Amino acid sequence: MLRGLRNANRLLVIVRCLAHHGALDLIEGHSAAHLGKSIAQWLWRPRHLVKELRPGQRLALALTELGPTFIKFGQALSTRADLLGEQCASDLAELQDRLPPFAFKDAKATVEEDFGVELLALFESFEEKPVAAASIAQVHFAVTTEGHEVAVKVLRPGIKQAFARDISVLFWLAEWAERLMPRLRRLKPIEVVRTFQKTARVEMDLRLEAAAAEELAENFAKDKTFRVPSVDWQRTSERLLTLERVAGARIDSGTALADIGADPVAVVKNAAEVFFKMVFHHGFFHADMHPGNLFITSGGVIIAMDFGIMGRVNAETQKILGEMLLGFLTRDYRKVAEAHLRAGFVPNHESLDDFAQASRSIAEPILGKPISEISIARLLGQLFQITETFEMQTQPQLLLLQKSMLLAEGVGRTLAPEVNMWELAKPMIETWMYNQMKPEAVIANTTANMLGTLEKLPRIIDQVDMATAEMARGGFRLHPDTALKLRGDSSDGSPYHRSPAWAPWMIAVALLALLILG
Repeated sequence: MLRGLRNANRLLVIVRCLAHHGALDLIEGHSAAHLGKSIAQWLWRPRHLVKELRPGQRLALALTELGPTFIKFGQALSTRADLLGEQCASDLAELQDRLPPFAFKDAKATVEEDFGVELLALFESFEEKPVAAASIAQVHFAVTTEGHEVAVKVLRPGIKQAFARDISVLFWLAEWAERLMPRLRRLKPIEVVRTFQKTARVEMDLRLEAAAAEELAENFAKDKTFRVPSVDWQRTSERLLTLERVAGARIDSGTALADIGADPVAVVKNAAEVFFKMVFHHGFFHADMHPGNLFITSGGVIIAMDFGIMGRVNAETQKILGEMLLGFLTRDYRKVAEAHLRAGFVPNHESLDDFAQASRSIAEPILGKPISEISIARLLGQLFQITETFEMQTQPQLLLLQKSMLLAEGVGRTLAPEVNMWELAKPMIETWMYNQMKPEAVIANTTANMLGTLEKLPRIIDQVDMATAEMARGGFRLHPDTALKLRGDSSDGSPYHRSPAWAPWMIAVALLALLILG
């Protein structure tokens, strides 16, 4: 009850802000939501300044006014053209994570509280004016007592409390959305909020960002095209991150790149290869690679900054994504469709040929064209329309990867609009796929899977022993619905996905093991 009252009060503030910015057009789909929208528009008229803006631009302004949590959430929503529409998602992609800086005295207090010493005991000098201020933290340049130049990131005061309040509201709204609008369940709004919650929590513990920076640096220790600043662990805490200060030209500054003699096409190629290595070799990638976080040295080395948003991809997903990407690049759309079905992204009852045809309709308009002629927003809009047609489930774990690809393409478009960065990486993708599919790699992967299964055997045996003991104490019965599911039917007459043909043999082997172990 108390949670509902708190959330309702915050919701009132949110609705009023959206109404003032003329950003309530997104509220549709249910009579109650439509009524609430009408009342809000009657109570709070849009400000004149926003009337000439597009809906997405008005929403971006409203989210900025609502504060840090909503700025971050708006950036996360920029990948969801299925929820907001193509143009709105594109407008949110331009949402800038910039806020006025907080006072130096607050930054100083944070340092001294976390380390229990005076600021000058840690730093020989500490610039009072920050060089950057965002929704989560701001950055100051400093010099350590050992004489090292560093960049110090300080968490914004009160940010954790504000986030906890707002994330509660977002969960509450997601729950009501799933309850009142069943058509939205396919989009998994609660899981989307949960994914956002996890990434934001990591951002607000700067020790985790430090660990991410160090892991990424280790992954690229032998790479001469990509670099991560080193971490000063002695001056890093939950609310403070100290990194080596680095110098370079901002990646989207054509003038600065020209001054250092950097070749834009070579930079785009390096960026594509770095991104590919992160995802497909290491399974750990920088998920916020916008131009403000990427710099180029005079030697053409890419330097990354801001490691608060990182993503992971396991080996199975790496292979599936690699097959999809290679299928698109080689125009083998049946391979694309097979990868989607094998991954479970598309239900088994959907036609493989129809999905291959749909994949062709997405890819053909863009392959071989320069990025300047490609509308990524329109492409994603088409993709999401097709996913709805084929009852594809939203994959929340891939949202960060999708966002990263959009940001990477944005960098490529700025530097060399005449080339497609993914086609530059095509030879690398083909080599990776060959190494994954060659016989020795298949054998190694199969062996690893078998060993993993063997490692689970003790736990399985324990569970079997517990089940046997339960049967000895009086047995247990299967619920009728469970029995129907095992048979491949359901209580309402609709078929479940049947077990594979080898399932009865596995059951027989398990029963035999029971007899032997008993």
